[in-house]
Amino acid sequence: MSLDTAIFAGGCFWCMVQPFDTYPGIEKVESGYTGGHVANPTYEQVKTGTTGHTEAVRITFDPAVVSYDDLVTIYWHQTDPTDAMGQFQDRGDNYRPVIFVKDDKQRRIAEASKQRLAESGEFGDAKIVTQIEDAQPFYLAEDYHQQFYKKNPERFAAEEAGGREQFKQEHWGNK
Repeated sequence: MSLDTAIFAGGCFWCMVQPFDTYPGIEKVESGYTGGHVANPTYEQVKTGTTGHTEAVRITFDPAVVSYDDLVTIYWHQTDPTDAMGQFQDRGDNYRPVIFVKDDKQRRIAEASKQRLAESGEFGDAKIVTQIEDAQPFYLAEDYHQQFYKKNPERFAAEEAGGREQFKQEHWGNK
């Protein structure tokens, strides 16, 4: 089996793990930080907004079971692609929506998917502002952030209640 990786940022990484973690073909989903200028940042550093990092998830997947295009579609269904400066109650540059691509193939797939979403009319006249950027070093978040939805289900539910779940239902329903 040959595994591949994908990196997505869509607000708080706690909320980005579960949708991918429960999907067939996903081997591992890790919370971390990427896109900044500080090596091995801590959560305390990143949350100040001064490191340039974005909270993100790194997904290890089996492309024979789930395609990168499928992962990008799952990603869109977890985020508000019209909000450039955070997601739902999580505000600031460290929560911005970004698809981090590792190569030209991922870039082509992500850009085509973004174009289809823009043309779909799902968000009316609102512009799709999610960025597509080259992957940069990914630094694992602290252990207590990993698999947060399993370790802290009540706190995770409160985070989801901050507008994300309602937005997902309004725009995506059961898609």
